[in-house]
Amino acid sequence: MTLLLQAAPLLLLLGLLVSGRAGPLVAVLVALAATLPAAFVSLPAATGLLPFLAEEALRGAFLAAQPIGVVLGGLLFHAAVERRDAAASPAAATPRAIFTATLLMGVFMESVTGFAVGAVFALAALRGMGIHGAPAAALALLALCLIPWGGLGPGTALGAVLVGAPAQDIAALTALPNAAWLLALGPVCWRLSAAAGVRVPGEERLAQMTLLAVMATILVAGHWLLPFEVLGILAAGVPLLFALWRADPPRDAAAWRRAGHALAPYALLTVALLGARAVPAPPSWQPYAALPAFPVTHVAIVLLAVSAGLLALSDAPLRRATGALHRAARPALVLLLYVLLARWMAGSGATGALALAAAAVLGEAAPYAVPPLGLLAGMVTGSNVGSNAALMPVQQALGLAAGLPPLLAPAVHNFAGAAGAGMSVGVTALVCGLLADGSRPAQVWRLLLPSLGAVLAIGWAAMLLLR
Repeated sequence: MTLLLQAAPLLLLLGLLVSGRAGPLVAVLVALAATLPAAFVSLPAATGLLPFLAEEALRGAFLAAQPIGVVLGGLLFHAAVERRDAAASPAAATPRAIFTATLLMGVFMESVTGFAVGAVFALAALRGMGIHGAPAAALALLALCLIPWGGLGPGTALGAVLVGAPAQDIAALTALPNAAWLLALGPVCWRLSAAAGVRVPGEERLAQMTLLAVMATILVAGHWLLPFEVLGILAAGVPLLFALWRADPPRDAAAWRRAGHALAPYALLTVALLGARAVPAPPSWQPYAALPAFPVTHVAIVLLAVSAGLLALSDAPLRRATGALHRAARPALVLLLYVLLARWMAGSGATGALALAAAAVLGEAAPYAVPPLGLLAGMVTGSNVGSNAALMPVQQALGLAAGLPPLLAPAVHNFAGAAGAGMSVGVTALVCGLLADGSRPAQVWRLLLPSLGAVLAIGWAAMLLLR
């Protein structure tokens, strides 16, 4: 009975979303109501339910302020940059343009900013090509395939602290299954492109797989030479520059100026973010010692500052800012509620109890529960930070009890949880909200089933081959 109560919020949430009977906002409200009895039966005997709910609500609001700030900053940034293309004709929906927007530009922006901003940029580019509906949402979510390195890797760093291991080592091991998944996403992208009405010919498929292989190689080999935080930027940025040059090489001084003008906002943002990251011990707001601090150099603050500066130089700053704020309102509320759900479930112990119960049922097969549990944690929490905070210590304990190498279970969890976060309930709801055309998460997940299956297959292979 206890396990049923603990599982009820997740079962209701996923059931409502997958069935299409409720939208993201209604589904999470129902799940939050079901979390009250789940938290009650999961809390230690001496802990009062109402004080716990109030305290975790404050913690959730603190955590949610960071991704909400980044989403808001991303939309404001896009509103500022959008003016540069206002006079241009809509981009053609070609296989190369779709691949560049999602698995190159989107991945690059996610590596720089984190918090699903890459999907926001990819979605804007796809809509500019005339691609809408569930295929557009699913393609945009492909941009979130390097989340362990997204936003310079805060989730990976937090997970490493929780399990007492070097972040560089966990990231290096995480890179192996993640690189394999990158290669698997090539066929997934072709399938989604076809669903959007754009078929990918054989020659273009070969070119795309070559670029994905370059990304995978940089991701795996780079950990021998460079800090893990910058490898997402390099893995996506190097192929992106080549693809942009290949698509439209500047042929004269005027073309070079136009290219520089188009890239300037992104270069400014990248330099500002990397410069902020280089500031030692910045002033921070940290009301909770166990939660990551909110420094003045946080990606949300830098993104908002850069966006404000770019908007100030635009032709209609107030109108563009107002439009971005209007679009951000509903996704911000949904994100806040999903973070609250994750805090109540994880803080009460319900999430950990469900994981341990699943492992007990599996017995000797418990190590192979790491990928699905990681995937589920990511899909529910919606972030690498949340997934690692909720389950990485439990996954490490499962791995050690099974005699696995100390870093294997945390690394596979980091991979599967991050992959799940990129296709999570909250992020999928965010993308569907930005589309605002009636697309539902269930439609998007059906299109992404091959990607979800690849995460599990690669995670199980890693548990078998790397033990």
